[in-house]
Amino acid sequence: MRVLVVGSGAREHALCLALAADPTVTALICAPGNAGTAAVAEQRGVDALDPGAVAALATDVRADLVVVGPEAPLVAGVADAVRAAGVDCFGPSAAAARLEGSKAFAKEVMAAAGVPTARARVCADRADVAAALDAFGPPYVVKDDGLAAGKGVVVTTDRAEALAHAAACGRVVVEEYLDGPEVSVFCITDGTVIRPLLPAQDFKRIGDGDTGPNTGGMGAYAPLPWLPAGFVEEIVATVAEPTVREMTARGTPFAGLLYIGLAITSAGPRVVEFNARFGDPETQVVLALLDSPLGALLQAAATGGLAQHPPLRWRPGAAVTVVVAAAGYPGTPRLGDVLTGAEAAGVIHAGTRRRDDGAIVSAGGRVVSATATGADLAAARERAYELIAGIGLAGAQHRTDIALAAARAR
Repeated sequence: MRVLVVGSGAREHALCLALAADPTVTALICAPGNAGTAAVAEQRGVDALDPGAVAALATDVRADLVVVGPEAPLVAGVADAVRAAGVDCFGPSAAAARLEGSKAFAKEVMAAAGVPTARARVCADRADVAAALDAFGPPYVVKDDGLAAGKGVVVTTDRAEALAHAAACGRVVVEEYLDGPEVSVFCITDGTVIRPLLPAQDFKRIGDGDTGPNTGGMGAYAPLPWLPAGFVEEIVATVAEPTVREMTARGTPFAGLLYIGLAITSAGPRVVEFNARFGDPETQVVLALLDSPLGALLQAAATGGLAQHPPLRWRPGAAVTVVVAAAGYPGTPRLGDVLTGAEAAGVIHAGTRRRDDGAIVSAGGRVVSATATGADLAAARERAYELIAGIGLAGAQHRTDIALAAARAR
């Protein structure tokens, strides 16, 4: 099977690593890729947001399967164009990807499907936002209705900050605050059958102890030993299945990766958000523990064959990933700094590129992540931070407490 992976981040590098380990994958191409994907896949240049260009590339490289990594190409209709060109594609249609592309649409679907989530109001002007903030009270949760690369959400007790964020975004969704830890559950679906992956937890804020502004994610770990028995099955039954049924009933069936972001509140699990693709950095730890061939799984989902796919197998132990971010992130990151230690096994590239002189340099806010496995969370965490110690980047930022509480059974 010839597989084309579309994207250039850590998620795509992790996907490429897992696909390269699948014996059924005979050729692997990544477009446009980064300095890490270049080590395991043929690199091809493409505008990932141009559906026609991606479809043409898929045909040119004779791909049997295209895997669309990021959300923006999915919302732009890349999966539709690839399928129209006669190539199987893992990733939802543009209409189905609205689950991530519009927070307001996702809330509408959840309401129709009876999915437990936070109360919310869609607001188009300052007066609407002010009324919603007063109705829900602090902490205030304000979300950009559209795509914002993981940085469109503000959670704050400062009403002025909440109003300012809303003004900068335009149309927003204001929600009630959900207490409790967050959990990410990935569900592979062909539009009918649903196969959940291991739950993971990521760390959104830039600083230790969950301080500072939100980011696209500063680290993650899996599995989650503190979850109750039957948790994943409950989420599939109460969230994934009703959502997939509702999307089918609307004439826009969802096939691909349904990412369910949850808050485990005092009243039970509540959906914080949906994504239409693998989440980063959770993908790094989930795929590190997946023992089933990834290519066969994604192809089954893309072709309606999940019912015939064997049960998923998982490696024992745990996985931890720690993100190294550039100076200035999550604001304007400093680019072009030389990166050392980035070619070690377990280092997954996000915002990197290789210069003409062979040096690897930073090319984004989140630069690399150090991913390691171990017999338990403590061992995986120790190995991940050993990898971090070997990475050199001027002005680099990383959290020192990824998975620390869980490793200490807190």
